[in-house]
Order: sequence, then C-alpha cells, then structure tokens
Amino acid sequence: MGKGRLEAFSDGVIAIIITIMVLELKVPHHADIEGLTPLIPVFVSYALSFIYVGIYWNNHHHMLHATKSINGAIMWANLHLLFWLSLIPFVTGWMGENHFAKWPVICYGIVLIMNSIAYTILVKLLIRHHGEHSLLGTAFGSDTKGKISMAIYAVAIVVSFIQSWLGFALYIVVACIWFIPDRRIENKMNKEEEPYHG
Repeated sequence: MGKGRLEAFSDGVIAIIITIMVLELKVPHHADIEGLTPLIPVFVSYALSFIYVGIYWNNHHHMLHATKSINGAIMWANLHLLFWLSLIPFVTGWMGENHFAKWPVICYGIVLIMNSIAYTILVKLLIRHHGEHSLLGTAFGSDTKGKISMAIYAVAIVVSFIQSWLGFALYIVVACIWFIPDRRIENKMNKEEEPYHG
C-alpha cells in the first residue's frame, strides 16, 4: 500500500494537536503585564509540549520519507502513536494549570513514555516490512538514543512522586537530547545518493 494517505492524515492530526494545545493559553482579563503572570506555568508546559510534538513530527516525516510502502499493521501502529500524541494537550493543560503538581507531572511522563513505546513499535514494524538491511533498518540500528530516553522517562516518573519539579526537569533533558533533529535517516539517504567515483 502507498504511504501518502497515512502521511497526510498524520500531519493533519499533529497540526490539530498543536492547535488544541495553544487554546489552553487563555487571554488575560487584565491589560497590565501582571496579567500574564498566572499564565507562566501554562506557557512553560505548552512550550515543552510544542517541542515534543515538533520532535515527533520531524522524526515521523524523516521516517516516512525513507518508507517505500506500508501494510495494515503499520497503519494500526501509526494510529496507536497518534492516540498517545493526542493525549499530550490534556496532560499539558492539566500540568500547567496545577503548577507542576505531582500527579499531573507523573501522568505527563506516562503519556511521554507511551509515545516513545508507540513510536518504537512503529519503527520496528516498518523495519520488519522493509527488511533489516533496508535504509530504515541500517539507519535506526540498535536505537540507543531511544532506549536512553525511555529510561530517563521512567526515572522521571518515579522521581516525580518525591519532587515533581525534578521529574519535569528530566523531561526537559530528553527534549534537549532530541531537539537537534535525528539525522540518521537523512545521513543514510545522502550516502546512498552520493555518486560513485571509481
């Protein structure tokens, strides 16, 4: 099956997710600068979530660019990823409105780790469909970066039971790890396109 509709649908859902998140930033009732103060936690949680959604969109785009075709299992795995991405606005709003309290921060971490797991499942199904020696298979390799990220999420969730701000700080660490776009696929594609000089 072609990948066009899956890519278009995913882009549309991700665009809606970002739109829903920004709607949590309510316009202040006061015209002075102090009216923005209550919005600081909401804006901070929005900014982090915007970065996370952007990271997923960027990597999803690169991954599908290297994909030649899809099957039914891949479509369901993609929907599974979109399900967890669609929960980001809810936990983002809850966390910001409650000033990074324990349970909102813990639930935010659970949604993040489930997104990571869902993305990993999608990657594995794509590699199985295209083969271990395909562009995707060789580009992802052992996915050390992804495993480290999941480990940090797990630690952050546990730490949040004691100090939620520390857990939130660890979520920022993972975002920083992924903020620079993952160039594994791009580098592999560039190598394959290089002309041979014999």
